[in-house]
Amino acid sequence: MAPPSLSFVVPLKDEQATIAELYRRIRDSVQELGRSFEIIFVDDGSEDGSWHEIRALASSDPDHVRGLRFRRNFGKAGALAAGFRAARGEIVFTLDGDLQDDPREISRFLEKLAEGYDIVGGWKKVRHDPWHKVLPSRVFNAMLSYASKTRLHDHNCGFKCYRAKVVRELPLYGEMHRMIPALGTIRGFRSAEIEVQHHPRRFGRSKYGVRRFLRGFMDMLTVWFIQNFRERPLHFLGGIALAAASVGVVAVAAGHFAVVGPRSALSLVIIGASLIAGAVPLLGLGFLGELMVHMFPPSSLPIVESLPDTEVVVGASLSLLEGSGPGSNRSGGTNGSSTASARVA
Repeated sequence: MAPPSLSFVVPLKDEQATIAELYRRIRDSVQELGRSFEIIFVDDGSEDGSWHEIRALASSDPDHVRGLRFRRNFGKAGALAAGFRAARGEIVFTLDGDLQDDPREISRFLEKLAEGYDIVGGWKKVRHDPWHKVLPSRVFNAMLSYASKTRLHDHNCGFKCYRAKVVRELPLYGEMHRMIPALGTIRGFRSAEIEVQHHPRRFGRSKYGVRRFLRGFMDMLTVWFIQNFRERPLHFLGGIALAAASVGVVAVAAGHFAVVGPRSALSLVIIGASLIAGAVPLLGLGFLGELMVHMFPPSSLPIVESLPDTEVVVGASLSLLEGSGPGSNRSGGTNGSSTASARVA
């Protein structure tokens, strides 16, 4: 059977009341477009009858419904990662299972994607959530846009659309599902967003609390570090070490030469010596990070196009290797055709 054109990955937990209705809405919206599709429901450790509903839908419509079930709750990032691995479509959608996302927006996502983007996210400009969820979310989105250089209003909207190459290339772990557009920017993917309608929650309850925002802040720092220092960790740790050592030298000098009392002078010398001593292990960690990057370089590079006679190989240097074709010699002269290989560090 030919793979579907569209894949819909729906992570859910305890959404028994909404699964059948969400299936019908997605099916009706996609059939109007005349596109083949599959819906992958990922049961992330539900304790209600969600899996029973998924099995019933898969039995009644096996051509379009698939189900994955975790033994326990592993989180949304794990559920999305499992769904992405199972998805067969050339375009992959994600949406939540609580009916707050409207499948009638699918055609608008596809139109935006066709403009040349790789990721299209939804922007819930008008949200039907309590203020104590909306305000921190807007602050977080503004901070993440600045830190990741990915200017979006709503990074965390669960309604998104991806080209298949995006979901196959980006690793998901922890709670990094919120950071997919930012991680995509690091790999050179283009992101955009469209305004989407956000419906009030009618069934169940939200799975998110205050800890979500604290974890999101930590994930934002992770993305910022990966974006700026993934392949040069010494620049980050060495910079901190240099600043600490500089302050330490000034403090020691002030303790020796400044006109202060003996106790103050001793305190300055101790503080300065501690800063200088603390800079040494930071430098060591930086060099250790550089060594790991050298030993385990990126396994793949985001190459979009390659000339037919160019072979890209991950190696230790960038050089042009001539004479790999038949009839060639080491001096570069050829009697026939030749090919060139680029070795990329």
